Amino acid sequence: MTPPPPTGRVGLVVNPTAGRGRGTRVHSRVAGALAAAGLEPVDLSGADVERAVANSRAGLSRGLDALVVVGGDGMVHLGVGALAGTAVPLGVVAVGSGNDVARDLGLPVGDVEASVAVVCDALTRTAGAGVRRLDAVAVSRPGGPTAHWYMASLSCGLDAAVNERANAMSWPSGGGRYVRALLAELGSFRPYGYKVTLDGDVWQGEGTLVVVANTPSFGGGMRIAPSAEPDDGLLEVVLARGLSRAGLLRLFPRIYPGTHVRHPAVEVRRARSVVIEPLEGAGATPPVAFADGERLEALPLQCDVHPGAVGVLVRREAGGTDRT
Repeated sequence: MTPPPPTGRVGLVVNPTAGRGRGTRVHSRVAGALAAAGLEPVDLSGADVERAVANSRAGLSRGLDALVVVGGDGMVHLGVGALAGTAVPLGVVAVGSGNDVARDLGLPVGDVEASVAVVCDALTRTAGAGVRRLDAVAVSRPGGPTAHWYMASLSCGLDAAVNERANAMSWPSGGGRYVRALLAELGSFRPYGYKVTLDGDVWQGEGTLVVVANTPSFGGGMRIAPSAEPDDGLLEVVLARGLSRAGLLRLFPRIYPGTHVRHPAVEVRRARSVVIEPLEGAGATPPVAFADGERLEALPLQCDVHPGAVGVLVRREAGGTDRT
C-alpha cells in the first residue's frame, strides 16, 4: 500500500555560508522538495546565528511538526539548542564543511534529495525512517542555569586553541588551515592546567586534551571518542596528560582512526555530569571551549547529559525507531 502523503509545517533554517555558500544554493531545492511532498516549509533562516535561533523559537511557539537545518555541525548545534526538551524532531540536510553528526548517525551527506527523503519518510512513518531519541548535553557555569546545548562534543584543549586560531585565518582553505593553525599553536605550546570532576571523581593536573563527547567524531572526521553512543545516557570524556610537542605531533594523526585512546597518556572515562575548571599553579590557562565547532566561553564549565532530549529524523536501518 502506498503511504499517505505527509502533512505538516516544517521549519527550515539554512546557513548561507555552509559548504562555501552551498547552503544558500540548496535552499530552494530543499523547500521545493518539502512542498512537493505535501509539507509546508516555513523559512526561519536569519542573517546570523542569533536571529536564526530567535526565528526557530518563534516558529516553535506557532507550531511545527519538525525543524530542518541545512548546513554542517554548526547548524545541528543550532537545532539542538532550539529543540532540546521538546517533542519536535530535528531533520538534517548535511551540506556543510563539517558533517560529523550526520555521518555518525548514518544520515546522507552532501545529498540534498536523499536528506529530504529521510525527513519526508520519517514524517509519514514509512518503513525506511523514524525518529531516534538522542541525548543532548547542557552547558552551564557550575551550578548555574543552562547557557548552551550541544550534540557532539565540547573541547577545551589544544584542539580548541587550534580551532580558535584556524577560524581567524583566511588561508588556506579546508583542512590545510587546520594543519597550519596546529603548527602555529605548537610553536608556543605548553600543557594546560585542569581540574575535571566526573560524577564526583576528580582528575587534575597538566593536560593536552579534554573532550566531553556524546558522539564519536569531531573536527571533520576525527574519531575522538570512538566508542561514544549518543543514546546511552553517558558522556565519554577523553583526557590526555601533558605531552611534548614531538609527542603531540605523533598523537594527533592517531585521532583520525581513533587509535589515540590506546596511547599511555590518554584516558577515557564515562560520566553523566562533568565540571571542568582551570587548575591554578599548574600549566597554562586552558583555551576557550568549543562545542560542535562553535565557540562558547572560557572555563569553568559544567556539562550534563540529558537522555533522549532531542528527536532526530533518521533512517530506521541507521538505528532509529519510528516513534512519531
